[in-house]
Amino acid sequence: MAKSLPSLTVDELNQRVQLVIQSDPVLENLSVTGEILDFKVHQTGHAYFTLVGKETRLACVMFRSHAAQMPSWPRQGDLVVAEGAVSVYLARGAYQLYARRLTPAGQGAQARAKEELRRRLEAEGLFDPRHKRALPKYPQSALILTSPTGAAVKDVLKVSRQRYPACAITVIPCIVQGDDAAGKIVEAFAIAAKKGNADVALLVRGGGNRDDLNPFDDERVVRAVRSCPVPVVTGLGHEIASTLCDLASDASAPTPSAAAERVFPDARAILSEIASLRRHAVSIANRRLDERGWTAEKSRTRLFTLAERRLAETETTLGDFTDSLRRAVSGRLELAGHLLESIDSTLEALSPPRVLARGYIACETPEGLPVVSAASLKKKDSLRLSFRDGRASVRVEETFPNPGRI
Repeated sequence: MAKSLPSLTVDELNQRVQLVIQSDPVLENLSVTGEILDFKVHQTGHAYFTLVGKETRLACVMFRSHAAQMPSWPRQGDLVVAEGAVSVYLARGAYQLYARRLTPAGQGAQARAKEELRRRLEAEGLFDPRHKRALPKYPQSALILTSPTGAAVKDVLKVSRQRYPACAITVIPCIVQGDDAAGKIVEAFAIAAKKGNADVALLVRGGGNRDDLNPFDDERVVRAVRSCPVPVVTGLGHEIASTLCDLASDASAPTPSAAAERVFPDARAILSEIASLRRHAVSIANRRLDERGWTAEKSRTRLFTLAERRLAETETTLGDFTDSLRRAVSGRLELAGHLLESIDSTLEALSPPRVLARGYIACETPEGLPVVSAASLKKKDSLRLSFRDGRASVRVEETFPNPGRI
């Protein structure tokens, strides 16, 4: 008797295939490389396209939430890497890739995508020089974002020890090349943002080919560099090609060692500069002291000259005043002399001898008291009369009052 075959409906078969595909961990998260064919964006915002290999093709869909993050739409024939998961579209019974991200893989497509992303980020101001922060002159703590086993970290540590060993170094490990590098670098910057005591961060990697720099043109990494809370210096080991991270960083250098030299000052040069500044300061101080001494001597000479001039002026003024005083006193004395002479002449004219010489006589009692009134006399009073040339004693015989005089 023939064995009966499993009987499934269309729905059951599609669901069973879906379960098989979903049970494969590889198909849950993978990247697929292929050329773009028939890329279309629906009015809903979802993108539909086909990836073509050498002999087969793969239907793909990118939902609106992921499509909105695309820096630019790929062109027909572009070689891309699609990241996502494989599942079954039950309505059509077809499996397809549900893409979350598209990355250009061909040289032309990569260059075009990078340029379009650069223009968009530049329009946002991420590369504006005015937003770049000054590097600390003497950093106390520095972060290094790089592979912990690569040559880049060794170069940076060597330079820091030689130039500025006082700075504390913290290495935040992350892979810096490969398909997963961009995501790991973003995670490293998230850790760096939590380091509150850091002064500066270095994003460095060793040499390699140009394709190894692709993670540093990733939009996520560029935004992480720009949003880092401390200044970022890039040293990506490529002297010819620059990355978008170089444009977004606060300073960039072609190699990890050069980046370290931008961050860590040369202690020997600092000591030499200090010594030079000390010598310069001593020279200025000596020159100022000499200038002050010359100025003091000059001021002292000027002061003495001024004092002598003021003294001479004072002596002249005093001499003029003395002469004026002498003339004034002399004039006053001369005037007083004339006045005294006049008074003397008057007194001389009024003196008794002169009065007697003019024919007058002086009458007085025997006691020497002057007699000035006839009414004060009585008969037989004795009197003495003084003449110009002598005296005479007389006796009153009779008085005759003068009715016209009092």
